[in-house]
Amino acid sequence: MRYSFTVLSLLVAVFFTATTARAEVTGVWSTVEGKSHVKIEPCGDKLCGKIIWLKEPLTDKKIAKTDIKNEDVNLRGQPINGLEILKGFVPDGDNEWDDGTIYNPEDGKTYSSSMTLVKPDTLEVKGCVVMFCKTQTWTKVQ
Repeated sequence: MRYSFTVLSLLVAVFFTATTARAEVTGVWSTVEGKSHVKIEPCGDKLCGKIIWLKEPLTDKKIAKTDIKNEDVNLRGQPINGLEILKGFVPDGDNEWDDGTIYNPEDGKTYSSSMTLVKPDTLEVKGCVVMFCKTQTWTKVQ
């Protein structure tokens, strides 16, 4: 009886730790140089994120920016604002998420990605191709 209570207590602690860490990364984050804001939220049992604000939302011709560099020609007309760029992240230890992808509308490519919550208001987002990675630091907006 004592053993099953200990196991149950451990499972509850693990659940609350994972839930708490996940909640800290959700919210709105400013990307490098404040070019955009990305809202990270649960998508089923994973995390995803979409662009909800752009510093420069219009082209030189004063029309909304679209995903013109997307490798899929059929998706090039979709607006950048509202575009899902983070997909499939799962918890991987304390304040870390892995197995996700990040889409970069500046080059139209999707990269394997991981995220680490360094401080409550600082998120490191890493995108990789094979073994070459680039890390950006995002700042929490809300």
